[in-house]
Amino acid sequence: MCPLSFAAAAFAAPRARLSLLRRGLAAAMSTAEPLKSVDYEVFGRVQGVCFRMYTEGEAKKIGVVGWVKNTSKGTVTGQVQGPEEKVNSMKSWLSKVGSPSSRIDRTDFSNEKTISKLEYSNFSIRY
Repeated sequence: MCPLSFAAAAFAAPRARLSLLRRGLAAAMSTAEPLKSVDYEVFGRVQGVCFRMYTEGEAKKIGVVGWVKNTSKGTVTGQVQGPEEKVNSMKSWLSKVGSPSSRIDRTDFSNEKTISKLEYSNFSIRY
């Protein structure tokens, strides 16, 4: 292969992968289950135990977007958005697992609704 052909192939490969990725994401979004949004508040020993950091990590692992923050009353609150199945997985984690040193007494969910598009591009910790 001549150097010019090699350079052209090297240039085209990333563009081809990007094109396949775009088509894959578009296909996944067009056949995906409905998008859901839900607010949550977690009660128990959830401050001073890295709960927000673990929540952010779990959300990114599951593939949901939204936010988490501490409240002045000692709880953790936030919002989760994503495909229904993934939101349900995050709800379960927020209710039963949490961070290793946390103790979840209860988790309240509110404003659960179907949405047409995600309002956030990632999951973040708010201060």
